[in-house]
Amino acid sequence: MTDVLARMGLIRMSARDTGTPHRVSTPLELLFDLVFVVAVSQASQNLHHLISDDHVGQAVLSYLMVFFAIWWAWMNFTWFASAFDTDDWLYRVLTIVQMGGVLVLAAGVHDAMVSFDYVVVTWGYVIMRLAMVAQWLRAAASDPALRHTALRMALGVSVVQVLWVSRIYLLDDTAQFWTFFVLVALELLVPVWGEAAGRTPWHPHHIAERYGLFTLLLLGESLLASANAIFDALGEGEHVPELLTLAISGIVVTAGIWWVYFSREQHGRLEGRRSAFRFGYLHYGIFAAVGAVSAGVEVEIDEITGHTAVSPAIAGLALTLPIAIVVAGAWLVLLRASLSRWASVAVLAGAVLIAVSGLLPSNEYVVAAALLVAVVIVLEVDRGRPSARAVSG
Repeated sequence: MTDVLARMGLIRMSARDTGTPHRVSTPLELLFDLVFVVAVSQASQNLHHLISDDHVGQAVLSYLMVFFAIWWAWMNFTWFASAFDTDDWLYRVLTIVQMGGVLVLAAGVHDAMVSFDYVVVTWGYVIMRLAMVAQWLRAAASDPALRHTALRMALGVSVVQVLWVSRIYLLDDTAQFWTFFVLVALELLVPVWGEAAGRTPWHPHHIAERYGLFTLLLLGESLLASANAIFDALGEGEHVPELLTLAISGIVVTAGIWWVYFSREQHGRLEGRRSAFRFGYLHYGIFAAVGAVSAGVEVEIDEITGHTAVSPAIAGLALTLPIAIVVAGAWLVLLRASLSRWASVAVLAGAVLIAVSGLLPSNEYVVAAALLVAVVIVLEVDRGRPSARAVSG
């Protein structure tokens, strides 16, 4: 079989060594992430516009629904690639097919969030997921030790995709809405069921790096929003002090989120099957919140320039709540085990204060940025204690 694969230019897709040193992201994985930025950008832009038009409930709910499709497809590819990446032509082609699915999904984000029309988003999502089915079937054919796991994953993903497509063509709008959450639950259960037959050999350092890189891409959206504040200030010549202050605060917030997220080594959170699921699944909240920060900055720009229908409090909370969720989520997923009790209390208190700072009558973005800096200082002071140095060493 190996000779046949070699003649076809293919490599046997067997489990990779989890102890491989210096395992880093491949250029294909980096390209894959960049395509997802398109979908994230569409979601954050529509979140911004819906909030500014005073459709806050619809904005938040539709954003979380669309972001699930983006995050889940990215995450499943990431863990699969960590375990089975062969980087031959067939693997690359199937990955590029997934990229095409991302672009289809991105094209349908506006209709999904504004009109709850999920036809295009669903087909984009299904394209991505069926490409993963092909990858799992290839793994099943190539790796006898993990064949049962791979077949379970392929079967589970396939069944759920049939249900996604059936949902949009057979059910009315109300039933489509409620069955969305049922199918989300089924999607989340498929890896649990599949891995019960045998754990796939993902690489802890590689997974930690992949999640960190995706966080950086999401933070790029926040930097773009801050740049937009500067562009508006220079272009219109009005509200210049407020917009420049917002831009500076946005840069501080972006840097602060980066500092909080990367303040401790992350691969230590990936010590077993249960911790891996916790790390992977809980990142949904962190990623969604980081992606929403840019929308919050844009809403603040609209509030300063008088281009929004929402109250100043709603505009403030649109920025401060996502920041607070990122801080609290980072504590829960990445920091809790390595912090002293006083530092944990301080970080969580900082998250709460950041959230409520959105209710201030003015300059809430300055206060939120200052509080985030305070959280960073707490983390750095706590890093200096002897037990923390021992753990990090």
